[in-house]
Amino acid sequence: MSTTDMQTVADVVREIVRRARIAQAIADGWSQERVDEVVAAAAWAILEPGRNRELAERAVTDTGVGNVADKLRKNERKTLGLLRDLHGTKTVGVIAEYPERGLVEIARPVGVVAAITPSTNPGATPANKILNALKARDAIVVAPSPKGYGTCARLLEFIHAQLDRVDAPRDLVQMLPSPIGKEATAALMREADLVVATGSQSNVRAAYASGTPAFGVGAGNVAAIVDETADADAAAARIVVSKTFDNATSCSSENSVVVVRAIRDRLVAALAARGVVLLDAARKAALAQVMWRGGKLAAGVIGKSAREIAAVAGFADLAQRQDLRVLMVEETDWGPAHPYSGEKLSPVLALYTAPDFADAQRIVAGIYGYMGAGHSVGLHSANDERALELGLHLPVARVIVNQAHCIATGGSFDNGLPFSLSMGCGTWGRNNFSDNMNVRHYLNVTRIARPIPERVPALEEFLGTFFAKHGR
Repeated sequence: MSTTDMQTVADVVREIVRRARIAQAIADGWSQERVDEVVAAAAWAILEPGRNRELAERAVTDTGVGNVADKLRKNERKTLGLLRDLHGTKTVGVIAEYPERGLVEIARPVGVVAAITPSTNPGATPANKILNALKARDAIVVAPSPKGYGTCARLLEFIHAQLDRVDAPRDLVQMLPSPIGKEATAALMREADLVVATGSQSNVRAAYASGTPAFGVGAGNVAAIVDETADADAAAARIVVSKTFDNATSCSSENSVVVVRAIRDRLVAALAARGVVLLDAARKAALAQVMWRGGKLAAGVIGKSAREIAAVAGFADLAQRQDLRVLMVEETDWGPAHPYSGEKLSPVLALYTAPDFADAQRIVAGIYGYMGAGHSVGLHSANDERALELGLHLPVARVIVNQAHCIATGGSFDNGLPFSLSMGCGTWGRNNFSDNMNVRHYLNVTRIARPIPERVPALEEFLGTFFAKHGR
């Protein structure tokens, strides 16, 4: 791209952000009631069944990734769940008071948000970020993936129509014009007040390097442990539901299952009964040739069904099986020489066998040392203490116990995690947060500090034990 072209791109982005700032200044003066009305309008843009279906169908057509039924469910549940989280949450004026500490907290917008979104969720992820931004009285500019552009553009058409109904400025919600390129995305990140980046690690790294405050997510590569106390049938059912949801496009889908040897045969049989086929060594090698090209995951397998992948790999017998849900391979190690140990973004699963729970932890730690540190781990077990053990020792921000992992990690109606499609992975995943991204990340907080009665503690309150043991 020439210098002139780059300047033109920068000027276009600067104009978008200028309009966003004007709209955001209007939103800054809204009451909580007005904010909630606008959030409701934007949510209805994607929750209305006809519009939801159109977005789900377009997402699959545009990207070739996932399936319509699960995208329908994802759009609905993630948006409805976020509305649950936002309902009653104060984001205007005083949001907390602590008289005993003399503190008052006031919610303030961050300004203009740059939202980087992936092709795997071209409707649900932008919608989630848009609702959080509007709740915080921010303006937002979406930079969708090129493949997801059409779906995101249609979503914004629906949102703008709903904003018109409540007389809210359309420029609160904008997107970069087509064609989406690195130069425009980089310019947007520089011009915005906050970047929220979900998708490839190259986009996340660019967000952190943009010079603008940023929240970015880590790499997915979830492992699930099935220990000897687990209900094999229940664990298999959850794993298959999670691994096949939207053809495993979620960063929260299991990529590896680490099973304790005592329950291995029962688990493998339970998985087989649900359409999981364990490949032999020859087919494992043949599938690897199809899935990885030049050390990179091939785009042609991402978000495809197990039957489609089997067909591409030349497994005609499996491709014809109506009940085929997941292709599984046995693995014993991890790292670049063992590509099945990494993220596969498809219904392909690596199976590790451990002699005991301690070794299962060791295997998961090794996998995460290669890829996926900080994200989360699944546990299928009747021993509740083992969840705490994993939380204390593994490099993960979440331990998902006896649940379908990809459904649970981003918030569910039967757990307490915030609904989100962007999971922070802490410093393990080179992120600056370890939460599910939520409205708090879209807010500034101003604190008023008033004087309280002074109380200066005696030194012995804090060092008395040290003095008694070691002297002064």
